[in-house]
Amino acid sequence: MTGFPATLFAGARYAILGLGKNGLPAARSLRAMGATVVLWDDGEAARQAAAAEGFALRELGSGDFAFDALILSPGIPHLLPKAHPVAARARAAGVPILSDADLLYQAVRRAGSRARFAGVTGTNGKSTTTALLAHILASAGLAVAAGGNLGTASLALPLLPDEGVYVLEMTSYMLERIASLRFSTAVMLNLSPDHLDRHGNMDGYAAVKRAIFARQTEADVAVLGTDDELSAAMADRLEHEGPMRVVRISGRGHETGVATLPGAHNAQNAEAARAMARALGVSEAAIAAGIATYPGLPHRQARVAERGGVLFVNDSKATNADAAARALGCYDRLVWIAGGIAKAGGIESLVPFFPRIAHVELIGRDAPQFAKTLAAHGVPFHMADTLDVAVPAAFAQAQALGAPVVLLSPATASFDQFSGFEARGDRFAALVAELPDAADGRAA
Repeated sequence: MTGFPATLFAGARYAILGLGKNGLPAARSLRAMGATVVLWDDGEAARQAAAAEGFALRELGSGDFAFDALILSPGIPHLLPKAHPVAARARAAGVPILSDADLLYQAVRRAGSRARFAGVTGTNGKSTTTALLAHILASAGLAVAAGGNLGTASLALPLLPDEGVYVLEMTSYMLERIASLRFSTAVMLNLSPDHLDRHGNMDGYAAVKRAIFARQTEADVAVLGTDDELSAAMADRLEHEGPMRVVRISGRGHETGVATLPGAHNAQNAEAARAMARALGVSEAAIAAGIATYPGLPHRQARVAERGGVLFVNDSKATNADAAARALGCYDRLVWIAGGIAKAGGIESLVPFFPRIAHVELIGRDAPQFAKTLAAHGVPFHMADTLDVAVPAAFAQAQALGAPVVLLSPATASFDQFSGFEARGDRFAALVAELPDAADGRAA
């Protein structure tokens, strides 16, 4: 792994709006490759941080707009529900609006590297599959750089040699802003309603997800999960349209045998990583060894601790009902901690899992909405409001009701009470650490 040439983007000029996880790293990398970058963020602290590094700052709503591309923070809309004024200005001026992942691809090819790109998308399971595939490839001895929506921003990844592989987690927000990026292998894991305000409806959402296969050739492999009807239909369409080779995968009937990958959904994630690694030339033995040694990701059904015979599981990454369903299906009897900022439909789709639930502790803004659904189906619950109240209350209920598991799988976004799902999961783990062990009544 080496750095990119310092003159790779000499003479190019880029505007960057939004200086968070992607924006500022992209600015640093582009400047290091010789480009001129003009930055802006609506937040004063972000602007000050950029200015401290010597970047040129300018409110992009006025002045010239002679840029090779505009790089928008993924969370800033350029179409729906309403285009940001700077994005509208770029479109009117014919300036491409790109993800930094697209610029990484351009940089790698300009640098002369034939490193391959592997892309991972889907409503749920992206991060686990991305990390698992990267682990398999690295264990097999390949030069690997993983990032995108997971971990390191795309443009902050190093230059890989010809035999290297970039493994990128691609959200729908990123996929709607790629123009040249071609994945040698890519997977669409599953589709369920999410981000519909951004993409208009499910057809729009599916179309954006399908963009991960754009520009693939007959030499490339498209992997699709077929455990939901929408993904299976996408596989049918791609097989008809070509030219890539389509591989269908399913979690049904597969067991990973790995403690860090519980549940049928993770069996599908493992099958996806297996198919992609196979497409990249990794042997079956190396794939099996990689899966067996995968350490797992935090906040995704992570076993936090046992207290008084009760297992506490942190699945804070479950930010929608479909993700929570995958966790609920792994346990026969449990106390559930749920709530936050609900997605469309709330938890109505989780009704089939309610017989497994001994008790629910509800937190967050939309707890009353969840309470109505639970009450309608006779599931006992308590309005805890905060995680600080919910964790000890869930422990008490688990012991009283003989439930062996307390599961934090909120089925919601976290921004009503936390800075993100990571902070929510970290707080859960800290609260569990304060609980007494039934053996001596003292905190562990």
